[in-house]
This record gives sequence, structure tokens and C-alpha cells, in this order.
Amino acid sequence: MELSNLEKRVLLAIKEAGKDEVSTDEILEIGKFSQMVEVMNALSWLRVKGLVKIREKMDVEYCLNRDEELPEVQIYEILKERRELEIRELFKILPKNVVTVGMGHLRKMGIPLENGKLKFVNVDDEIEKRKNLLSLLRERCLKEGEVDLEIIKDLLRRKGLIKKKERIIRYVSLTNLGRKILDEGIEIKEEITQLTPELIQTGKWRDYELKRYDVGLFAPRMYSAKPHPLTQIIEKIRRIFLMMGFDEVQGEYVVSAFWDMDALFIPQDHPAREMQDTFYLKKPARIPIEDRGYMLKVKDMHENGGGISRGWRYEWSEEIAERAMLRTHTTVNSIRYLYEHRKPPVRMFSIGRVFRRENMDSTHLPEFTQIEGIYMDEDANFQVLLGILKEFYSLMGFPTIRFRPSYFPYTEPSLEVEVYYNDQWLELGGAGIFRPEVTEPLGIEYPVLAWGLGLERLAMIILGLKDIRDLYISDIDWLRNQPLLR
Repeated sequence: MELSNLEKRVLLAIKEAGKDEVSTDEILEIGKFSQMVEVMNALSWLRVKGLVKIREKMDVEYCLNRDEELPEVQIYEILKERRELEIRELFKILPKNVVTVGMGHLRKMGIPLENGKLKFVNVDDEIEKRKNLLSLLRERCLKEGEVDLEIIKDLLRRKGLIKKKERIIRYVSLTNLGRKILDEGIEIKEEITQLTPELIQTGKWRDYELKRYDVGLFAPRMYSAKPHPLTQIIEKIRRIFLMMGFDEVQGEYVVSAFWDMDALFIPQDHPAREMQDTFYLKKPARIPIEDRGYMLKVKDMHENGGGISRGWRYEWSEEIAERAMLRTHTTVNSIRYLYEHRKPPVRMFSIGRVFRRENMDSTHLPEFTQIEGIYMDEDANFQVLLGILKEFYSLMGFPTIRFRPSYFPYTEPSLEVEVYYNDQWLELGGAGIFRPEVTEPLGIEYPVLAWGLGLERLAMIILGLKDIRDLYISDIDWLRNQPLLR
């Protein structure tokens, strides 16, 4: 029977072990193999040829993950010395968490609690079991047969005190045919992996074994380094907007309420400004408004409408406008950019983090990424806005989209963008034309088209995810198996 050198070395290692069953770890060590994949490849062929049998067994062991004294042991040693212990006194001696956890375990062991006092009862045996187990775990990991499973189950519930490791151990035994092959003797010749001109010309190739290759044989999967899927999507979005002639802008995370809200004609009593919706800062608590002239125009627009509308009809507060906050949208980048570029043409986009006081669930995060853009030109109109959005989503792989009327505080008309994916319509963002109340204080004469799109929701559709939190969980297997996006 023809055998490769690897197969021969495995058979010789099994023979040298001198046991009916040999683990793959022992074969690796005895045969001096460089890696386990060599052993497993050879064994797979030896089993196909009927020379070995392989048995699998689940190996479980427990290891100490965090070295600390058990709370019940600490309390018991004090109680054993004093015979009686008031809970109030115990809280002065030990940390609160040690007392609350330890008392619960001691009461399960039979230690009574009466009138706010622990009474001593001898549970030395239970305490010693725990102390001895912890002492052994400090020295090495323990197999399942070496531990008291009830105590181990209790320790496993204690937030990472110990950890359970499971792995499959494979045991190999020779068949009658395998023993016969070994008894007949095995000779290992040097193998070569390629023929060189020198070997062919001199005829020395006859003195070597040519290593055989099977392209269908198991081999470990190699994972090359690649960007995170979100990074890939961001880069694709960036390329699309740059290709469409837009300039990218990066803004600050910490801004004043003036730029985040007031400059966008969001009234100062709007619900979005409440503490439960916005992250306000203590340091700095205020960011002064530098351009007083522009500020007064915004103030007049809020209070009186600036001669083009009725405004919001309230007394505008500079103190509220100067409050420092984490930006709630990247539209703050758009209005700042317009402040600095008031003449057409203007084509700008930004991709950045925004922050809102959202409860975390499958569709919401307190920190997420927004895609923002504006377009201003003499011929800008609503049809141009629809064309920009349709072109963007088409290049992102969503050729079928529709627009639905909507409302946003600083655009009119406003719309929501929906894409058709997996036989359903999905809402991905909002857009519109900046209201005159936003652009008039800047002296802008032409329509400003604006849009804000959510990156995470777009990414969930592209990556087939149901939970937004999965985008930020470091699941190495999921990351490794994600293809490169085009």
C-alpha cells in the first residue's frame, strides 16, 4: 500500500507510544510534527485506507479567571471567631458587595440570620471544599472528574470568577491492517516537492520520492486582513460622492446649541433639546457665539420671522443657544459650511458620528453615523434633489427607490427615501430644501438641497443583519467570513 511520508510518520508515532489508543496531541509531540494540521491530514487518509480508527471525546476543564477570596469564606472566618455578628458591623469590616453575596451563600449552607445578626453554625466542611477547590485552581486547570460539580456550577455563576473550557480530543487506534503494515516495516525516504533542472539533468530525481498533492484535502482556512465591513461601506459612500463632484467636510463633535439647533430654525422649546434627548456638557458648559451680526439675524428669525414668516413667536435666549453639547446630527456641518461658502456652486458631504440619548435596542444606539450632504446652485430645485438621491442609491446597489412626503423642522418641502429590498420597502433617510428661515440670515439667494441618511440602517440591509448592535460586536468569526464589498 502506498503511503506518504506524513502517513508513515504518524504510524511510527502511534507505534512508539505503545498504547492501544493515542491522542492526536501525543502523536504531534512524539512525531515532532510542526503543526496539528499535518497530523490530521495524515490521519484522514489513514482512516480512508483502513489503517486507523478515530474516536472523539469532549474534554472539559475549569480554569481560574479571576483570583480572589470567596465572600462566604471571608464572612465565615470572622463569624467563626466572634460566634455572632451584626450585619451593620459586618458592613464596616467588608465591602458591601462581599457582604451581600457572601451572606446569601452562607444562609444556603444553614447559617441563620436572626434580628439582624448572623449566628455561628459549623459548616467547616463546606467552606473547606470551596477553599481547597480555589487553591487547586490557582495551581492549574482542573478536569471535570477532579471537581465537585455542584460547587463548580455555583462558581460559574459568579461573573467570570472561573471559566469553562471545552475542546474535542481525538484518540487514534490501529486496525488489524494498520498493525500488519507496521509489522512489515516502514521505510521513510526523503521527499521532494518540485523537480529542478539539476535533478532532471543529473538523474538524481530517481533517488527521491515525489510528494503527492490532493487539492481536495482538508487545509486550514487562511484569513487575510481586511477593513471592517462598516469601514468598507463608508469608503464606498465616500467614493460615490467624490465621483459626483462633492467635497468632503469633517466637523467637531462638541458644538454649541446655536449651530446644532438655532441656526437650523429649530425652536428653543423643541422636544429634541430636552436633557433626555441630548447630551449637554459640563466642561465646557458654554461656547460663545462669535459672529454677533449673524446671531442677531437668527434671533430675529426665531422671534419675528425676519420679515419672511411669522417666526416662532417667543423670546429667544442667547444663554440657551450657547450651551455646549455633543452634535445630534451632521447637519451642523452643513450649516457651518454654508456660513463659510455663501456663493454657488456648493457641493458638500460629510460622514460622521452623532450622539443622542437613545435607549439601546435592535434598531437604536446612542452613538451612530450619519451621511449628510447639501447642494446649492442657481439651477437647484426639487427635481435635482430627487436625481441626486436616485443616483446615489443606484450606485449603492438599490436601483428601485421611492419618495414619500414628510416633515423636518428645517426643510420644506421634505421627503423620506425608501428603497425596495427583499420584497419590501425600507425607509433609509430624509431630505428636502432648506427653509428660507435657515438660508435668509446667511444672505443665500438660491435653493439649498439637503439630505441626511443613516449609515447603520443602510449597513444592516447590505450585510443582512437584524440587530444594529451586531455591527459593533467584535465577533471574530463573523468578521472573518464577511466578503470584501464592491
